[in-house]
Amino acid sequence: MTRLTTLDLPQLHRATVGFDRMFQDMFDNSKSAGYPPYNIVQDNEDEYTISLAVAGFNMDNLSITLEKSVLTVEGTPVTNDNDATYLYRGIAGRGFTREFRLADHIEVTSASLELGMLHIQLKREVPEALQPKKIAINSTING
Repeated sequence: MTRLTTLDLPQLHRATVGFDRMFQDMFDNSKSAGYPPYNIVQDNEDEYTISLAVAGFNMDNLSITLEKSVLTVEGTPVTNDNDATYLYRGIAGRGFTREFRLADHIEVTSASLELGMLHIQLKREVPEALQPKKIAINSTING
């Protein structure tokens, strides 16, 4: 017996209610280019690190912005003013924009550039008012 192992996302999208944002994010991310490559590491329950391979970029050519839970990393190419004649040019000199949609209450705590890797530290900080609360159960005796 042969089993169908492909997932028909448009069909699944039509069969769900309330997941529009999730599916739109999946479709948007699948269309994005693979440059620059990146890793996302969960350091512990509430901390994460996004690392992007940005060789050839320096701090002046990189920007990180956070707006409405969307973390955007942009790199503008380093201009090379020399008039070199390349016999082979295999190093990409293009700019990029990479977006990451962050979950609620995730904040950027720091960013660093080291050996061609841009590391962005994230931390989940749920406000006290939104954290789960224990509710005491009182005993009533009917007499």
